[in-house]
Amino acid sequence: MTTRVLVVDDQAVVRAGFAAVIEDEPDLTVAGQAADGGEAVELARTSRPDVVLMDIRMPGMDGLTATRLLTAADPPVCVLVLTTYRRDEYVFSALRGGASGFLLKDCDPQELVDAIRTVAAGEALLAPEITRRLIDAFATGAVAPRARPEGRLDALTGRERDVLREVARGLSNTEIAATLGIGRATVKSHMNALLAKLSLRDRAQVIIFAYEVGIARPGEHR
Repeated sequence: MTTRVLVVDDQAVVRAGFAAVIEDEPDLTVAGQAADGGEAVELARTSRPDVVLMDIRMPGMDGLTATRLLTAADPPVCVLVLTTYRRDEYVFSALRGGASGFLLKDCDPQELVDAIRTVAAGEALLAPEITRRLIDAFATGAVAPRARPEGRLDALTGRERDVLREVARGLSNTEIAATLGIGRATVKSHMNALLAKLSLRDRAQVIIFAYEVGIARPGEHR
């Protein structure tokens, strides 16, 4: 099945470059191109893309606003944010707005197409340095935790809380399995339970949740 990608960037030459990379892949195709967030939202309604490749800073409607609208649509659209900007607030805003992935524009073409495939498959993707910055910002107090939603946390088992803490440290499922002395399949099962019980979409939102509610604390990240 071919994955349809909507490319959104205010620079025509950048859009053309992304489109060329996408069209060079047999399982990907460009569903359309937009120069700002408003155009992207309108075009998404008619072109029905599987993934939107979204710039952040654009004239008119920015990428963060467009991301919130697209991910809240019926049906929701997967958004992969791609930007030159490394400022933490863009990462937080994009993820809280529902973005499924966040990559920097200096990634290589193969990394880009792999990211599109990952997001199209319903998984979350963050560049490793973005994940580290996300964790560090919460751990150092750059982002303050919110009040603990006790009802949601009370629904977790002790082992699910253990997995939640390890995810917040940035560990992979394999690393969590080794740390907790359980199987990788068991970790995956606990992750699925976490997502369902906490009404979270993916691993990135799990990390944000853990630090916002204080179940992970400064100094606990690796």
